[in-house]
Amino acid sequence: MTSADQPVHADLLWAAKEKAGITPELSSCHTGFIDGYVIEGHVPAADIQRLLVERPDALGLAVPGMPIGSPGMEMGNQRDAFDTLLLLRNGDTAVFESHT
Repeated sequence: MTSADQPVHADLLWAAKEKAGITPELSSCHTGFIDGYVIEGHVPAADIQRLLVERPDALGLAVPGMPIGSPGMEMGNQRDAFDTLLLLRNGDTAVFESHT
């Protein structure tokens, strides 16, 4: 990939995020799809497992930004409190799980 290709790839990534219901306010650095759900950001594995068991009528889960202490963002004992958000089909969100 050349540097000239990067804007095209970024456009494709944002188009995929938008199609999946991820707004800029909900976005993070990682986007994945599993069993009909979108997973955005550093979502804890236990939250994803719970989503797949409970199967709510929703688009998926998001952890906006990159909170310190979330999976992949560990920094020793330092931790930010963060919420995993359930992305509802009407564009709203609800707290799926709070992490302190």
